[in-house]
Parts: sequence; C-alpha cells; structure tokens
Amino acid sequence: MKHRRVSALLLACSLFAVGACASDVQPDTADSGSPVARTATTVDLLGAGATFPYPLYARWFNQFAADSGVRINYLSVGSGSGIELLLADSVHFAASDVPLRDDEANRVVGGRVIHVPMVLGAVALTYHLDSLTRPLRLSGPVIADIFSGRIARWNDERLRALNPDQPLPDDTILVVHRSDASGTSFILSDYLSLVSNSWASEPGRGRAVTWPTGTGRNGNAGVAAQVRQTVGAIGYVESSYARLNRLPVARVQNSSGAFVAPSPFEVGAAAVNVLDAINEPVDLRVSLVNAGGKQSYPIVSFSWLLVAPEALETLERTQLMRFIDWALTDGEQLARELGYEPLPAVLAERVMESTRSQLSASTRARDSRAR
Repeated sequence: MKHRRVSALLLACSLFAVGACASDVQPDTADSGSPVARTATTVDLLGAGATFPYPLYARWFNQFAADSGVRINYLSVGSGSGIELLLADSVHFAASDVPLRDDEANRVVGGRVIHVPMVLGAVALTYHLDSLTRPLRLSGPVIADIFSGRIARWNDERLRALNPDQPLPDDTILVVHRSDASGTSFILSDYLSLVSNSWASEPGRGRAVTWPTGTGRNGNAGVAAQVRQTVGAIGYVESSYARLNRLPVARVQNSSGAFVAPSPFEVGAAAVNVLDAINEPVDLRVSLVNAGGKQSYPIVSFSWLLVAPEALETLERTQLMRFIDWALTDGEQLARELGYEPLPAVLAERVMESTRSQLSASTRARDSRAR
C-alpha cells in the first residue's frame, strides 16, 4: 500500500506540475513499529487536494519537517481530485473545501472518513473594472443572477442600486468560473443556493457546477489570470489568494445587511457565530455560509483534512495527529502571515480532542484485529 501511494503521487506530480508538490516524494523507510524519531527516515505522509490551502500547507509542511523530521508531501490538484485519490487509497489524506457525502465515505477502507477542520477560508468575488474608484458592492441574489446570466451588463439597474455613486460602464459582464471539480465552487454554489431560490433549483450546489454562462478556467490561478486580462470580467477565487495577488474584491452584503470584505476578522466572525451549532464533536461537517452577525463575511467555509483511519498504519496515524496538533497550535502564526484565518481557539481544542479520540479508537480496533 505504501509503495502504491508513492507511485501514485509521483505519477500525479508528473502529470500536473512539479511545482504543485509541497516537497519531494520518497518511499517510506521507517519500521512501522518504531517510535517517531526526529530523522529524515520517518514515514512520509502523502496528501492531495484543494488548491485553496496550498500556500499555507506548503509552509506548514516545510516547517513541520524542520521541527519534527516528518515529511509531508502534498499535490495541489483541487478538492475533487484529492477526494478521488483518497477513495482510491492512493494517499494518506485529502484536503478539501467541501465535506464528503456518506455514500462517498463508504467507498474507503473501513467505510469511515474523519473530517478535520484545519483553517477557515472564504470565497472572494474579483473583477476587472478600471472605472471604479471604490470596491464593488454585491448582494447574494445579484451574484446569483450575474453567474446565471440574468444580469448581463455592468450598468444593470440592480448593480447601480447597490453602487449608486460608482461609474459602472455599459459593458457586457464576462463570468469566469472554475472548469475543474472544486471546493471553491462548492462554497460559492452552497451560498448561492441559500440566498437564491432560482439558483437552488438549478444549477444548485456542487463541486462541479453546470454553469449557465461564462467561461471556465482551471484552479484559482486560472480564474484570476482570466479576470486580470479581461476588462469587464468577474470571477471567484479563494480570499487569501486574492489578498496575496492584490486582486480587487467585492464587498458582499451579509445576512444582517452589512457590506463586508473577506478579511481575516470578518471570516473568523462567521465561524464564531456558528460555533454553538457544532454540537457533535465527532462529525465536524458544518456549513459556515451566510452566518449571522453584522461583521460576518457570508461566503466562508472550513478547509478540511479528510482521513480514512482504517486505511492507515499505527505510525501513520501518530504522525498525522502530531501534524494536526502542531498546525492548530504552533502553525497558527504562519497561517496569519499568509492571510489565512486560524480556527478560534475553543474550536481548535475541540477539533484536536475529537480527532485524537477517533484515531486512537481506530488504532485499538486495528491492533485488536491483528491479535
């Protein structure tokens, strides 16, 4: 199984892009019964998935390797592809901005997947309008009608009503969306399904949406590049990606009527406002979109690590738990430096406790079967 995982990720790296791999992939060399050591010979963990957290994961994995000697290799191929690699037992974990359905989880070894929230993310609406002097204001229903093609020109009366003092041009709106299966698409379509009845009925929510209008591009980088080079374009990207690349982003009207930016504080406010709804510590699949609160940005989600514990060796579980503990504590500052919003402290504690309990239970069950 280990060598199959290594081969699968090496092949994927060659097919996609070497630069998308967080570090070089090498075969496991440690004895699975040995204690975790601070050496380069410890078992590598292989992961793949969402492009949104890749800048953060690359930094986290490099620093964690320096601190612990455990090397984690990651391929940034999108949530959908990462999930497929996990279901094929080709990686130790997937990273996704969309939770797995129960029927998908049944396809993995043991039929169980743990969802581990690692960081908060938001979807930003970015655009190319040279005439604007201030950030564009958008509401949820207007975003839905733009991406469905019902609002086709920038000087549409509904856009002018939201931006009364802005010089909106009489130009066609070019919608740019993701062409790949994407957690970013899921978050946006999940939000639009809540704020627009017509969007909820069709096209609805999903990782791969049948977009009614526009042109598709692969990944955050592809969408951003198309918007940047096309006057009159609008697209959606992960908010930290927009911040790092200095892309203009719209202020989106939240459930309290306030227009807010996808800034770290406003993203964190969304999680705080739904924290009380997370009653079950074992299943952390909860939507943060359209959260209450005057300061909450409305298009927010967790970014999860997806782990099939029954498919992991005991040492692999131990090392993965060490990384999760490190990332949610020592790695918090690195997240902020890159423009990501860490989990609120009380939630991070619940995540670590729940994950540790579930991985320990899987270890005991596997050891019992081995005897």
